[in-house]
Amino acid sequence: MEIPKELRDFRNFVYMAWEHLGLPEPTPVQYDISEYLQDGPRRQIILAYRGVGKSYLTSAYVCWRLLLDPSLNILVVSASKNRSDDFSTFTQRLINEMPILEHLKARPEQRDSKIAFDVGPAPAAHAPSVKAVGITGQLTGSRADLIVADDVESLNNSETQGMRDKLGNLVKEFDSILKPNGQVRYLGTYQTEMSLYKVLPARGYIPRVWTGRYPKSDKVAAYGSHLAPYILDKITEDPSLEGEPVDPKRFDEDDLVERELSYGRSGFALQFMLDPSLSDANRYPLKLQDFIVMEIDLEVAPERVIHSNSAERVIKDLPSVGFSGDYFYRPLAVDGDFIPYRGTVMTIDPSGRGSDETGYCIMSMLNGFLYVHECSGVAGGYSTETLTALAELAKKYKVKEIQVESNFGDGMFNELLTPYLKKIYPVTLSEVRHSTQKERRIIETLEPLLNQHRIVISPEVIENDYSSTRHLPPEKAPQYRLFHQLTRITTARGALAHDDRLEVMSMAAHYWVEAVGQDVEERMQEDKAERLQIELDKFMENAVGYTNNKSSWM
Repeated sequence: MEIPKELRDFRNFVYMAWEHLGLPEPTPVQYDISEYLQDGPRRQIILAYRGVGKSYLTSAYVCWRLLLDPSLNILVVSASKNRSDDFSTFTQRLINEMPILEHLKARPEQRDSKIAFDVGPAPAAHAPSVKAVGITGQLTGSRADLIVADDVESLNNSETQGMRDKLGNLVKEFDSILKPNGQVRYLGTYQTEMSLYKVLPARGYIPRVWTGRYPKSDKVAAYGSHLAPYILDKITEDPSLEGEPVDPKRFDEDDLVERELSYGRSGFALQFMLDPSLSDANRYPLKLQDFIVMEIDLEVAPERVIHSNSAERVIKDLPSVGFSGDYFYRPLAVDGDFIPYRGTVMTIDPSGRGSDETGYCIMSMLNGFLYVHECSGVAGGYSTETLTALAELAKKYKVKEIQVESNFGDGMFNELLTPYLKKIYPVTLSEVRHSTQKERRIIETLEPLLNQHRIVISPEVIENDYSSTRHLPPEKAPQYRLFHQLTRITTARGALAHDDRLEVMSMAAHYWVEAVGQDVEERMQEDKAERLQIELDKFMENAVGYTNNKSSWM
């Protein structure tokens, strides 16, 4: 079939496809992405904000390539089999429905399913014209002139360091699949700060970034050569565009503001601004590696715990949601006797009627070490189930005081909780008010303690934190997890979409912060002296009838 000269420009084909689909004319950003798909390097990464239409454009690109050369073999890979099947199905529908592609319909004797299909003029071959597979599916044995990696990175396969390592190894298989002079087109949006798309440039891939807003002048340099020239040229010509929507026909300012409120500043910067500076872990002062992870008893703990970050102490079977190389570690050793805690506190951050949880933390202290028994959240701010559960937890751990964050109706939560405590576990209940910026307060409380390795945490806390949000949508679940909040907080106001679990951990640590300042060696010696005196008093009382409380002979 003779291809009209105009259709040798992919942008014209996109215009026809959008018209066929009944969509508005492609936006300037969509045309710019189309040009990069057509003329960009053989190994490229298209990084663009959510909703720009990357997958639609690339489905059209697959059709256009087959229109120009029906002998091509194209492999579509996504994070899940369903996602890659959807891409393949949409591509097949375009072929079956667009008049210009009619001759590409599969013949009766050819493959014709959403999993794998041929185009009519394709020569006989082991590999289909288009094949769809999930990233964990059967890649071995495939051959392709073009690999489309459409969102191979998802929250479900990249949240922990172990998951990211596995994903990075899986995509290496592309090199054994690709034919000579073949092309790879990655389409994606950062899912984590330590994204796969940060690693790929070292493997020869060239990223190009399309942001949701025109970046401000102090951020432009951070994108390096990756920022789309279309965007860079615009703000160079007209600096007043900084901070304005790049594609206002699709996402106007009101829409972007709503999304920023929903995602939080860091989430919005990651998925709509494609901000590469977020990969710098130094911006995030709190690290998982500074915790000590060990089993924790309800009543006693060792006098001292010695931290280690040696490779043999890494706990690889715990979900590590920190940055690259940030793991949990077992202690090097424990020292001294196991003795009772000095006390246990419970802190609560009520949720009210919003989407936040009611966060709670239960933390004990001994010799300057803080032991986290539980730190989680429950849905519902003041339901009978929530209030009863909190009172039962206070009883289980024999807490000496409960502190409640004052953000719920000026003491209303305390009034609601008090009857449950009277019935289940009478304990001191107090309210805490904060006037300083939340993010700075949390960091200033936790960073020194973590740097000195004074916080000991139970493996169950880590496992429960990860599993407790599995009922939430994948894009929301990480935001509610304690250790995701902890490793993503910065001093910027509104850095996190949700911070309830981290807030209560900070409150509990602050409660003990003065006690933590004591010298561990000195405290151990004092404890030994106190216990020795107790034993001596018992001996004297039993042996000669002397008791120290009365300071007299009996």
